[in-house]
Amino acid sequence: MTKNPISPTIPLDEDGSHHGFLSLPYSRNDSAWGSIMIPISVIQNGSGPTALLTGANHGDEYEGPVALQDLALRLNVADIQGRVIIVPAFNYPAFRAGTRNSPIDDGNMNRVFPGNPRGSVTEKIADYFMRTLVPQADVIVDIHSGGKTLEFVPLAAAHVLEDKKQQAACVAAMEAFNAPHSTILLEIDNTGMYDTVVEEQGKVFVSTELGGGGTTRESTVRLAKKGVRNVLIHAEILNAEMEIEPTINLDMPDGECFVISEHDGLLEPVIDLGGEIKRNDVVAWVWPLDRTGVEPIAYRARRDGILAGRHFPGLVKPGDCMAVIAIVV
Repeated sequence: MTKNPISPTIPLDEDGSHHGFLSLPYSRNDSAWGSIMIPISVIQNGSGPTALLTGANHGDEYEGPVALQDLALRLNVADIQGRVIIVPAFNYPAFRAGTRNSPIDDGNMNRVFPGNPRGSVTEKIADYFMRTLVPQADVIVDIHSGGKTLEFVPLAAAHVLEDKKQQAACVAAMEAFNAPHSTILLEIDNTGMYDTVVEEQGKVFVSTELGGGGTTRESTVRLAKKGVRNVLIHAEILNAEMEIEPTINLDMPDGECFVISEHDGLLEPVIDLGGEIKRNDVVAWVWPLDRTGVEPIAYRARRDGILAGRHFPGLVKPGDCMAVIAIVV
């Protein structure tokens, strides 16, 4: 099998706090023998479980990078037993550009797995994670928010899995993250996802959606910081007390949870995030862009629930997800 060209500048398996880079050779116009330098920290104390923590899988989602930068700075070796691998900006080129996809190859990190060691930049990063980092981990947390185009009630998520023992372990870690909403999440586009390859390797996996709009909020950053610490405590890596607050359990069981636009237009939301919805309620009006005196198009809920997610920009086009309706369990 082809060797991945990425190499770490720090040891991945030695005791202590190590801060460096994953170095990916990348020849380009402004640096013929250049490299992409992806920041990474490895904090280890003896034998024990390994946690792999990532942010900016999509480059316009910032709660993860902020919380993980903070953790890498403040996590004390003496307080842990095992290892914590921290990559604040998973898709580093996209993170630097402030875009969902990489500006180098338009790669969506969460849609290119299992990756390819001889492929594009994004595929090489994905392959390195799948074949080098993920196999070393016991529990994995990938921190998302809605990016520039979506906004969510803050939630932590696990998936329905065929292996019910593994699913139960993922749900327990999700509950330990302790977001205001805990969700069994249905993905409407799961081909090539990081989540999928991690779960296929039998790992405990937690994902999140912590707000959105391409920015951060004090409340969601605080939640991300608390959540990753709670998961480390739950995994018996960090010796501390968990901080637990009430959570609302949600479910997204099928495609009727999603309201998809079939028109170009100006979006008028009818309900705010977290609001209750009944089946056939109007969740949004879509107004025409090119004329006045025309009635807007009504988009209605296909189930009861709460508005868990919404389209963030003011304009929509056919295929845009305008609303995500989750069932309160």
